[in-house]
Amino acid sequence: MFENLSERLESAFKSLKGEGRINEINVASTIKEIRRALVDADVNYKIAKDFTDKVKEKATGEKVLNAVSPGQLMVKIVKDELAELMGGTEKELDLSEKPSVILIAGLQGSGKTTFSGKLANFLKSKKGLNPLLVAADIYRPAAIDQLHVLGEQVKVPVYSDRENKDAVSIAQAAIAKAKQDGNRVVIIDTAGRLAVDEVMMTEVANIKKAVNPQEILFVVDSMTGQDAVNTAKAFNERLDFSGIVLTKLDGDTRGGAALTITYTVEKPIKFVSMGEKLDTLDVFYPERMAQRILGMGDITTLVERAQAQFDEQQAKKLEKKIRANKFDFEDFKEQLQQIKKMGNIKDLLAMIPGVGKAIKDIDISDDAFKGIEAMINSMTPYERNNPDVIDGSRRKRIASGCGKDIAEVNAFMKQFDQMRQMMGQMNKMKGMMPGMGMGMPFGKR
Repeated sequence: MFENLSERLESAFKSLKGEGRINEINVASTIKEIRRALVDADVNYKIAKDFTDKVKEKATGEKVLNAVSPGQLMVKIVKDELAELMGGTEKELDLSEKPSVILIAGLQGSGKTTFSGKLANFLKSKKGLNPLLVAADIYRPAAIDQLHVLGEQVKVPVYSDRENKDAVSIAQAAIAKAKQDGNRVVIIDTAGRLAVDEVMMTEVANIKKAVNPQEILFVVDSMTGQDAVNTAKAFNERLDFSGIVLTKLDGDTRGGAALTITYTVEKPIKFVSMGEKLDTLDVFYPERMAQRILGMGDITTLVERAQAQFDEQQAKKLEKKIRANKFDFEDFKEQLQQIKKMGNIKDLLAMIPGVGKAIKDIDISDDAFKGIEAMINSMTPYERNNPDVIDGSRRKRIASGCGKDIAEVNAFMKQFDQMRQMMGQMNKMKGMMPGMGMGMPFGKR
């Protein structure tokens, strides 16, 4: 999403290279380039100017430590200001009531219904709560069907009443049902329109008045740029919503909405959503997003995603096998499955500092591990558990079984041997414990 902005900012910082101190003269061109980069990323000019004025004020005359270059110092100042522009710190949901009611609002096509399903999955799997989804879109039968499908996928009950054409009474009946059944959270998916109109606004405002929700989340398509910001202003004036959800952050967009929506409506971004998979929902952390924009990676989120897929008992068993130098292809396959559950492979790699830039033009498919899995599946159970028995004739049979060239099988076997050797070396290093079979030091300690 922020690739072009990241490149432009990196280019702006280069003008400070070799300088011993940041001053009025050498900072001027950098500030100018930063402002241009922000405007090109669909940031309102006034906001871009306010932002760069703050950066200039903090940077000018700042003494540079021996260990830090002026360029590095400027990166830190810009990172801090970007994080502040996007809200400063993450904001959690208010789930203090029993049940807590969350009202979902936004335009048609913004991703409200999909987000409702993702939120239900998030609250159930990450927070241990038992939500109830409510289909309050009385105009689109397809939206009701979609919510029921999502509810089945995440194993969360859905309340709907196709005969009732009053969204307010549907919401009220759903809350009564939640109290009766002991649901801790009620998520109400409301109707949208293709554009802001009075009918939609009145209906969602009436639902708000009737159910008094703890949270009103405004869902907006980040790919609509400044239109997203303008729509947020219109909704906020009527609903005074409590938080923003940015969807389609994986799309080809310049990022202006993500950068300026909080500044404009003075409401926090609480979640960001990417793709259709129901586990692709992240709490929004302004500082982490600022780091990613500046090419600094996001190791914290990467580790958290690894830990979410991390089975502690399985890890202990795996650790014993690695220490005994008995890591095999079954173990390797299990680790691949865990990594795939963490999300889009290219997104994961981009969280590693410096890697995002290196792979930006490389097409990395989510099917990247399919070839490896095919080779492992072509092995017999005995071969998977005893990698050292795989000789030349066995390799030919494995290649034939998975439709791969013998050279590909040989290359994979070589890489696997090298990885096992590296694990053996890691065992000798005191304090190292691989939380993932790939030699990644993740996991719960």
